[in-house]
Amino acid sequence: MKTIGDRITFEDQPKRTTVVITPDKHILTNILMGAWLAMWYAIGFVVVWSIFVLVLTEQERIILYIFLVFWLYYAIRISKSFFWILYGKELIKIDSDALHIKKSFLTYGKSIPYLFDNIKDMQFEVPADRSLQSAWESSPWINGGERFSFIYFGKVKKFGRKLNKKDAQLLFNLLTNKIKKFRKK
Repeated sequence: MKTIGDRITFEDQPKRTTVVITPDKHILTNILMGAWLAMWYAIGFVVVWSIFVLVLTEQERIILYIFLVFWLYYAIRISKSFFWILYGKELIKIDSDALHIKKSFLTYGKSIPYLFDNIKDMQFEVPADRSLQSAWESSPWINGGERFSFIYFGKVKKFGRKLNKKDAQLLFNLLTNKIKKFRKK
């Protein structure tokens, strides 16, 4: 495996090239996010316990049920982001047929092939350093921030989560060179 950039590795073989993009891993951020998530679950369990054990008026029960809906939404959203940071990765495989993209969580995930002839306008875009989009995407609980996009049968497909400009440029060069190489075969 060869490394390009901070989070990208690739393996070049005669019949295919495999690229792995791992999430940005900051130990302190992971610990704080894990602690926040544990406290969020504790709050949820206390609220559920309160609904079933305490004597509450109907209005108090309604308020707690409404709170639990919002609690559940954020519990799912933050859990997905937290476990993505710990165990997720993006796998890109280029062979003679297609560009295959898989957003993998441990070993789970579906590899989707995109045939070369139908890929149009592959590009990458990195937000400006001091923009609102950059600040939003730098948050660890945000999963988005795909840098690469292309049009496939009229739909925009995206990959390359939270890559910086240097890594995105290196990956773009690698992908375009390998696609040209495998397209010729």
